[in-house]
Amino acid sequence: MSQITGDHFSDSAPAHRETAEREQSRLSPLRFTSWLAGSIPTAIVLLALAGIAYWGHHAGWRIPRFSQLVGSASEVEDWCQEHNVPETECVQCIPALLPADTDHGWCQAHGVHQCPHCHPEIAQLETTPEVSQLQNKYISLALSTKERQENNLGCDLYRSRVQFASIDAVNKAGIDVEPANTGSIVESISAHGEITYDETRVAHLASRAPGTIWRAYKQVGDRVRRGDVLALIDSSTVGNAKAELLDAIAQVDYHTQTVARLAPLHRKNVVTDSEILEAETELQQATIQLRRAEQTLINLGLSVRMDEIARLSEAKRAEQLRLLGIPATERAELKTTTTTNNLIPVVATLDGVVIAREAVRGEVVTTSQLLFELADIESMWLRLSVALEDAEHLQLGQSVRFRPDGSRQEVRGKLTWISTDVDKLTRTVEVRSDIPNPAAKLRNETFGTGQIVLRQAAEAVVVPSEAVQWDGSCYVVFVRDKNYFAEDHPKLFHTRSVRPGVTRDGTTEIIAGLLPGEVVATKGSSVLRSQILKNNLGAGCTCGQ
Repeated sequence: MSQITGDHFSDSAPAHRETAEREQSRLSPLRFTSWLAGSIPTAIVLLALAGIAYWGHHAGWRIPRFSQLVGSASEVEDWCQEHNVPETECVQCIPALLPADTDHGWCQAHGVHQCPHCHPEIAQLETTPEVSQLQNKYISLALSTKERQENNLGCDLYRSRVQFASIDAVNKAGIDVEPANTGSIVESISAHGEITYDETRVAHLASRAPGTIWRAYKQVGDRVRRGDVLALIDSSTVGNAKAELLDAIAQVDYHTQTVARLAPLHRKNVVTDSEILEAETELQQATIQLRRAEQTLINLGLSVRMDEIARLSEAKRAEQLRLLGIPATERAELKTTTTTNNLIPVVATLDGVVIAREAVRGEVVTTSQLLFELADIESMWLRLSVALEDAEHLQLGQSVRFRPDGSRQEVRGKLTWISTDVDKLTRTVEVRSDIPNPAAKLRNETFGTGQIVLRQAAEAVVVPSEAVQWDGSCYVVFVRDKNYFAEDHPKLFHTRSVRPGVTRDGTTEIIAGLLPGEVVATKGSSVLRSQILKNNLGAGCTCGQ
């Protein structure tokens, strides 16, 4: 069986190989055709990518504008893609169309490039202006009053000019303009503070002698004049002092008469030297005691006129001393209502208002107990707390303006005191101003916000704050070309570096870099800034490429 099987396969093998070769030759064209059909899409994609790469390399990878896609060939060719104006009118690409002003570079005095104050011919005005000494003085004062924001010396934005295809293109870009005006500005330091009584015009009154309050006349809020009696104190100390004075007067009178009687007898040798010497010594001692008693009353605030009292009789002397120190207006009543010699008045030491009273009739008081507090409110103190970093700009005599909280009234004064200390907690410096208060409308401990004026200028150059742009190295404004409305003249804005000053209520002072009357871009000026920054970041103008 095995032999038969081997012979069978051996005979049939060539036939099978021939059949397989014929089948292989029939299928080969079909396989190639199928492979080719599957490779065509891949080839198309590769060819498309190669075409895009070729176009992008030669077009600078810029997407064509719609006008370029649908416009005529001449319109597409005559367009500066870098500056968005017709190529034949682009002053950036073809400077000969409108040569730039002479580049004067950096102005050391004013801290700007292309300074119109030093080179007024570059100002975009119809006629060349004259820069007066008053303007130069204003700039110098403004730059020296306080540290100003500075421009980078290497900033070259001032060389850039922004051009539009037409006035209509400017309007469509949303750009508004406004001339630089002159106006009044006030540069100041802001500080919180309060109005208080003038401490040099506040009196704290007590009794000069211990005793009992016999009568109190004035209430809180009462206006008083200097010398008015506020209260009467019944003090035995006062009664004793008056008695000592009367006794001393009597002793002086007695010893004076004794010396006068012995002096003639001494001249006649009737009285010895020792007797007259003894009499004179006793007179001197009595006189000293009188002076001591007089000084005691003066220390109590009771003024004594010894020449008048010495001429009075003993009864008159006692009556005179009983109401000593009490004004005549109160004496008439007291003569009939009291016979005490112990009364001492508490009198007003200044014109003002009673702001505190601690006196109650019948209360025992000491010399250290406060009875009345008076304040002269004709002048008040304004205390302000100034930030330490602003304190270096302070000077005595500077104007101060203060608006109390909740009030429309602004009060003004002058800086009269600057503390040499810094508050340990708030790290502020206290300053003070005297504020007139003739109408008595200002109240003690009124809080508010004050302004210490550093500088005032009536003819400062001001523009809307949105006109000033910052690019990270310098401040610029965009000045409209003086021939902007001339027919066939490029519609240009010049980039001008400036030194900004005070910013308040939507306006900014331009200390240097701009002259009054020059027209600047306001709303939409950020569009101009973006354009010059894009030009600086780009690869340069590609007109004609």
